[in-house]
Amino acid sequence: MKQLITAISLCVAAAGVFAADAAASKPMTAQQQKMADCSAANKGKKGDEYKAAQKACLSGQAAPASAPMTQKEKMAYCSKQNKGKKGDDFKSAQKACLSAT
Repeated sequence: MKQLITAISLCVAAAGVFAADAAASKPMTAQQQKMADCSAANKGKKGDEYKAAQKACLSGQAAPASAPMTQKEKMAYCSKQNKGKKGDDFKSAQKACLSAT
């Protein structure tokens, strides 16, 4: 009886692996690709801002202009971009980033 249950569970597991493999090899449709591209472009946005940007992107319009970043937001963004740098290297990278944004 244990052998029968083990055999059935192995068959079910193998069928799941093959089904997942078949789905992974199937190419994305044009709409799925467009959704993936828009999602990647709007990464980091949240809530209503994300929804509005996704809607604009999927309809082919330009993304709505967002409010300019505050100094605090610029500092947080640049700090994240320069994570891992130390000393003068960090300071010069921060200065370049802050002047660019």
